[in-house]
Amino acid sequence: MAKPAARPSTEDEPEDPEIELEGGRMPFMSHLAELRDRVMYAAIFFMVAFVVCWIFADDIFTWLKAPLIDVWKAHQDKLGTDPHLAFGRLTEPFWVDMSIGMWAAIFVSSPFIFFQLWRFIAPGLYKRERRMVIWFALVSAAMFCAGAAFCYYFVLGNLYGFLIGYGSHDLQPMIMMSDYLDLTRDMMLAFGAVFELPLLIYFLALIGLVTHRGLWKFNRWFIVLAFIIGAILTPSPDAVSQIMMAMPMVILYNVSILFAWRITVKRERKAAAEQAKIDAANPPKQPKRRVIIVDDDGEEHDEE
Repeated sequence: MAKPAARPSTEDEPEDPEIELEGGRMPFMSHLAELRDRVMYAAIFFMVAFVVCWIFADDIFTWLKAPLIDVWKAHQDKLGTDPHLAFGRLTEPFWVDMSIGMWAAIFVSSPFIFFQLWRFIAPGLYKRERRMVIWFALVSAAMFCAGAAFCYYFVLGNLYGFLIGYGSHDLQPMIMMSDYLDLTRDMMLAFGAVFELPLLIYFLALIGLVTHRGLWKFNRWFIVLAFIIGAILTPSPDAVSQIMMAMPMVILYNVSILFAWRITVKRERKAAAEQAKIDAANPPKQPKRRVIIVDDDGEEHDEE
């Protein structure tokens, strides 16, 4: 005797989007508990990264000093002094190591921090969007670190070379280690934040808040805005660092327009296909034609 065909599992059946979204909602107190857990997990990972980075603070600071040391050596004949940093307080080296450990831990723990952030946002998204959480976390961290790396390898050397070029035998530099760390840290953090721009625009285009048409129309205004943001975010008042930040920002913005174009075109094609199916299922009714017939007696009659 043949066995009846097994009913497909309900797990493979498509869910109603509204029911799916409703299932991710939770009471206000549950949101607070979820936020507490995410912050706690991120803090634990950050503390572990801080301890590790603090142990290797000297090696990290040696790496951070490299751009300044290289340009100092290039101007050594003009300056008449060997490359060196100084400290004005006995406790300054200790607090510099602590600061290095803290800020380096932010970079090291950034993938996990972004992952916790997206996990907190995920319950309010559809299932397809939740699957993108881990990719957003990884790409966010990668773009943040890419911005900091771009600053280190392409910006700091030019910036410090421009600034230290003001020195001479009569005007020798005396750079405090805390001041150098603050400037280097702020520059790398600013570029890390700027490199998040493509991901931000991609997300806004994904949820339908922006389109490539609107972004392209705003392009010329964004160029002006980029130089204003560069002047605000860069801790140094010189024009070199502001231009070095504004130019990548403009390039990233235009690259983001391509991402928004791809998403918008895909969404519009899908909407057009769905509308075509609706029109095919509900064709418009043809209007009835009116026919006038004249009989032998000359009287007119309407026929439909």
